[in-house]
Amino acid sequence: MIVTVVLGLAAAAFLGLGWVAQQHVAYTEPLGEMLHVRLLFDLARKPVWLAGIVAMIGGQVLGALALRRADVASVEPLLATNLIFALAAAALFYKERLGAAEWLGAVLVSGGVAAFLVAGRPQGGGVPAQSSAVWIAVLAVVGVAAGVVALALRMPLQPKAMLLAAAAGALYGLQDALTRGSLLILAWGPVALFTSWEPYLLPVIAATGILLNQSAFDAAPLRISLPATTATEPIVGIVLGVVIFGERLRVDPPALAGEVGGLVALVVGIVILGRSPFLAKSEQVQQAPHDRT
Repeated sequence: MIVTVVLGLAAAAFLGLGWVAQQHVAYTEPLGEMLHVRLLFDLARKPVWLAGIVAMIGGQVLGALALRRADVASVEPLLATNLIFALAAAALFYKERLGAAEWLGAVLVSGGVAAFLVAGRPQGGGVPAQSSAVWIAVLAVVGVAAGVVALALRMPLQPKAMLLAAAAGALYGLQDALTRGSLLILAWGPVALFTSWEPYLLPVIAATGILLNQSAFDAAPLRISLPATTATEPIVGIVLGVVIFGERLRVDPPALAGEVGGLVALVVGIVILGRSPFLAKSEQVQQAPHDRT
């Protein structure tokens, strides 16, 4: 368990650093490139953004190693602490000190993660059957993400960014579940992996999530665009872990109270950290390149 926690937190650290670097560059791109593949091609020419992608990939690899050792429901709350590392990176980048609100948010996020893991003690699960129920769960997440994107297109800029980020978080949660499934299937051998559908759907979901996330970064500063992703990913991932892999959480009243309390603290902490002025610095620095109204 200790190794899983270390891997999960290391993954969150790399993800947080990657988000800061990516948003710092993506926010300077024209708004007309949102949800267009050319946004990714333009960003790919920026060294800082590429460094952010490398950090994100490093975080995903460490997250995959954690998922290989533990259930999705155990790893997802750890990955949600990436906003703490993003906050710390932004504070160092802009040479600012963390205030009481940032520390409160950090305590709530960390405490929420610990409370959920201790109360729920998620365990069990295995390779899911290739059944229609699994496909229904996958299609449900994709359908919800598509519906959120459709709603975002009708919204003003800041709500649009939050909704796009939430859709990206939903796909990232699905990506984590598919990663876990692929790793479990790989234990049966390469032939079993390449004859399954999970590894083929995984890059499509990952690429779509990246496009939505970068579009959210393009639309609004990090304090608006990142918390929705960070809050949605673990919730979707945990639900899919239970539905698809049969992972079990304790369901007695004290455990349920701890699990719900932990998730509430996690989300509240993410909201507090997301409102941090350190994550808004890029809004002040990058306002000039193009019109944000």
